[in-house]
Amino acid sequence: MKDTRAALRYAKAILNLAKDSKSETKVNDDMLLVVKTISENKDLDVLLNSPVIKSSDKIEVLNSLFTGKVNNVTLGLFHLLEENKRIDLLQVIAKKYAIIYDFDKHILEAKVTTAVPITAALEKQVLKKIVDLTGDKANLVNEVNPEILGGFILRVGDIQYDASIANHLRQLRKEFDNQDYISKL
Repeated sequence: MKDTRAALRYAKAILNLAKDSKSETKVNDDMLLVVKTISENKDLDVLLNSPVIKSSDKIEVLNSLFTGKVNNVTLGLFHLLEENKRIDLLQVIAKKYAIIYDFDKHILEAKVTTAVPITAALEKQVLKKIVDLTGDKANLVNEVNPEILGGFILRVGDIQYDASIANHLRQLRKEFDNQDYISKL
């Protein structure tokens, strides 16, 4: 990805600035909103990356979209990027900020694969169990895969716990394949 070093430098600077004003969590929420908004709106992405459109027009669009919804630190980032002619890096900076914020706050990303979507109550239990096991908080992502038949597969960092029905059936199949059955005819 182009200019990821510059994006990382901006993200670190914004995190430090947000820490100074005790608003790093709010800015993280803002960055997630920025990433979501740009990802969901192709026209906005094209506008921000267009070399033909003036920076002042880009900042006007960003201000109209985000003023009142985001922190002053985030709005300041928009204007800083406009001054430095780097507004095209906004989405990359926002993604980098979220990554270094999670690292700084010891928040892991956990992925739970289930046959059906998990409920809010079950999600709470899984998040509590992750904190008990790792000592760190986690953002939970639920992936639905009907092929596991039931149960779940939990992956936190490089640790995976497979409690799926499909896994239990594979283990049973291995046990039966390894047994020497002698016919008693």
